[in-house]
Amino acid sequence: MTDMRERARRALVPFLIFVVTALVYVITLGDRRSSPSPDNHFVHLAESFLHGQLGVLGNTAPGTNDWALFEGRWYVSFPPFPALVIAPLVAIWHMATLDRLFWALLAGVAPALIFVVLRALNERGHTKRSLLDQLLLTTLFAFGSVYFFTAVQGAVWFAAQIVASILLALYLLFSLDAKRPVLAGLMMGLLFVTRPTTALGAIFFGIEALRMARAADAKVAGEDASMWTRAWVWLSGVNVRVAAKQIALFSGPILIIVGVAMWFNEARFHSPLEFGHRYLQIRWSSRIERWGLFNYHFMSKNMAVFFAALPWLSAVSPYIKISRHGLALWFTTPNLLTALWPKRVNATMVGLFLATALVAALNLAYQNSGWVQFGYRFALDYMPFLIVLLAMSGRRFGWGFWAFAIFAIAVNTFGAVTFDRVWEFYDGDASQDVIFQPDL
Repeated sequence: MTDMRERARRALVPFLIFVVTALVYVITLGDRRSSPSPDNHFVHLAESFLHGQLGVLGNTAPGTNDWALFEGRWYVSFPPFPALVIAPLVAIWHMATLDRLFWALLAGVAPALIFVVLRALNERGHTKRSLLDQLLLTTLFAFGSVYFFTAVQGAVWFAAQIVASILLALYLLFSLDAKRPVLAGLMMGLLFVTRPTTALGAIFFGIEALRMARAADAKVAGEDASMWTRAWVWLSGVNVRVAAKQIALFSGPILIIVGVAMWFNEARFHSPLEFGHRYLQIRWSSRIERWGLFNYHFMSKNMAVFFAALPWLSAVSPYIKISRHGLALWFTTPNLLTALWPKRVNATMVGLFLATALVAALNLAYQNSGWVQFGYRFALDYMPFLIVLLAMSGRRFGWGFWAFAIFAIAVNTFGAVTFDRVWEFYDGDASQDVIFQPDL
């Protein structure tokens, strides 16, 4: 009985976070909650699966937005796991499934799990954050980041990032201290079939496994040693057999899921590595044919959005406009800058920094910036890593941090309320060429 009471007590705060955030998301969703999204690709894919098919039922593209055509058949090219998530509802309501309402409710899970991760950091001695600090960081993720506007859209591109955020939080929870290698591997495998770019985040578990496999009396390099010397001395203290066992357990689920994904791709597009984005019927398919989906060629434009895209100010109503490429990450959540200047750095933080950098670099090499969006939504592929880095930074959350958090919540609330609804605030250019405000 005592154990049950303790479990109920521990579940109370995460449950309340889920209820509050999901309620806010559903309210913000507005009248969109009463109808399916016009871009409900995952509902179509789930319906196809339920009928034992890989292509779109009836072999007719249900719209004009991001449908793949290959050898005379229409397909959903987006990785399939979110379709499996919504499949139970599709089995009941079929194409009438209120996917936007479902994704908004599901979006409340990620903030609750972020709180659980932050609490686990405290309990395992990685941080000494108060409950108020943990709730502040949870709120920052839920309402002070691009997660807010993403949670209230429901369309296919945003739905995938809601599912990925949940999986990333679970991946962090299971990877911390290399505690649950099989479950961490399962989450990473499911991330691959949700948002494939997140797969490079697997390095975090690898470093945690190495850290936990170091001997208790392993040597530590001196303060004056170079970075490379420190890394070498640190690695020399690792018990390779122990680390290899953990990494093997982690890799097992990933290999199985990747194998299924490769079969899925081969069955549709005759290539195990092709999800189908090369066959999207879009205006800029020529650039994909020339440069591929990922290329250094795309980094300049994407970095301009990532670093420098700001609101356009005007003396004419409505006085503010936003490029369809969205706003810079530091502008929508300025608190994230704190993560770049921690008071201390340890191996766990190095793993998080590396995971963030690798995933971010791959996204910056992608063939578009996340178009169309309020803010740089691809940052959600590593936002949970950044939230944990903020918690581990060792810096006190003073009035400046709180001021930035209030600003972030205000900015992202504006985005959640206006994006895809009040188009007066958004630039009408559809060429993807306009990032900055024209001079004339």
